[in-house]
Amino acid sequence: MAKAKIHYVCSDCGASHSKWQGQCSQCLEWNTLQTFRESPAAAQHAGQTAAAFTKAAGYSGQQSQVQLLGEVEVGEIPRTSSGSDELDRVLGGGIVPASVILLGGYPGAGKSTLLLQLAGRMSAHQEVLYVTGEESLQQLAMRAQRLKIDVSRLQVMAESDLHEVMAQVSSRKPQMLIIDSIQVMFLSELQAAAGGVTQVRECAALLTRYAKQSGTSILMVGHVTKEGALAGPKVLEHIIDTSILLEGTADSRFRLLRATKNRFGAVNELGVFAMLDSGLKDVKNPSAIFLDQTGEEAAGSLVTVAWEGSRPLLIEVQALVDNAAGSSPRRLAVGTDPQRLAMLLAVLHKHGGLQCHDQDVFINVVGGVKIAETGSDLALVLAIASSFRNRAIPRSTIVFGEIGLGGEIRPVSSGTERIIEARKHGFERFIVPKANLPKSGSAAARQLEGQSVIGVRTLAEALDQL
Repeated sequence: MAKAKIHYVCSDCGASHSKWQGQCSQCLEWNTLQTFRESPAAAQHAGQTAAAFTKAAGYSGQQSQVQLLGEVEVGEIPRTSSGSDELDRVLGGGIVPASVILLGGYPGAGKSTLLLQLAGRMSAHQEVLYVTGEESLQQLAMRAQRLKIDVSRLQVMAESDLHEVMAQVSSRKPQMLIIDSIQVMFLSELQAAAGGVTQVRECAALLTRYAKQSGTSILMVGHVTKEGALAGPKVLEHIIDTSILLEGTADSRFRLLRATKNRFGAVNELGVFAMLDSGLKDVKNPSAIFLDQTGEEAAGSLVTVAWEGSRPLLIEVQALVDNAAGSSPRRLAVGTDPQRLAMLLAVLHKHGGLQCHDQDVFINVVGGVKIAETGSDLALVLAIASSFRNRAIPRSTIVFGEIGLGGEIRPVSSGTERIIEARKHGFERFIVPKANLPKSGSAAARQLEGQSVIGVRTLAEALDQL
């Protein structure tokens, strides 16, 4: 009998090694290699199984032909609406046939709730199969009843053996397949535990191959690690078409849906949902939930306009500057990059004249939003200055702009659209980069007549305006 082959697979990048070593030679991570035993009989059985699924999907197996890219016909990608405007926004306009979507998130974030609501809506006009490997059908039915979802036409299956799942899929040929979750699925011929590197990789590869050959849209739930990254091999994210992450804590009413990879749309779109007794509901005006509705002025509080995907989002930024208790002042940033905070403090000292080297500085972005763009630099610095001087900024003021190392205020993208969005929410005073001022005589300039729109070139000018 042939001996089983032993491989050592990296859990981060999926690279295979012939012998164990402390550091992966591909991604340079330490202690990530896991043992994988593969027998020749199992490999042969896996090949026969893949061939059977390929035949069942109707794949002809004809040899591919070489074409000139300019001669390829380009048509609009067909999409199916999910019934949720926020989910469609993140996906790029809807669900693309034959696409593979991975939904990740912390336990309790609402992944299964979101997919069960989606399955209930989609089953009204197409064949949908919901496969759960983590709960029984009775538990699934109880949750659907609690959420008041119409599941009269939804097909469900409680199974974690992927061979059994694919047998039903090949015979029923649903237009949408939901796997909850990919970490509990396994192939019996692989000598590895479910959730391991090999099982997750091979199961995802088999599902992706079937989706491309049959035209079935597949949505998979993925677990995350304690660092917030998707569990399993990194190759999992390379195989799929779209990876979206559902953010939010158990004590928060709101959930943020963000795409980290999307072959059919932008990756910086943000969807906002409210967690209610009836499930996840779209938030039509997300800017309103991140703003303080009390109207009370407080030192260190300032509102900025971030650009998330294709829409502006008003976000409140808070800063607290206090005397350091020890010899090493603390720098803590929640919702923004701590390294950029350190750089902005240096610019504030050099070009603004405010010395915070002996002060504790804390930054918080209200609502759990994470600001990745640099357009919030000016708001962060002015909020720090407000807290340092203990002088409140009027609630009617809104600020945005990027700060360079020379203290210059650089323009940001879609500056006019940001100003108009802030005007809709009642803001009357705007401190923006000089280059983002609306052109005289334009439609935007006419909309902002009577408003105080101030353009600044340097950080010193912005501080003077405050």
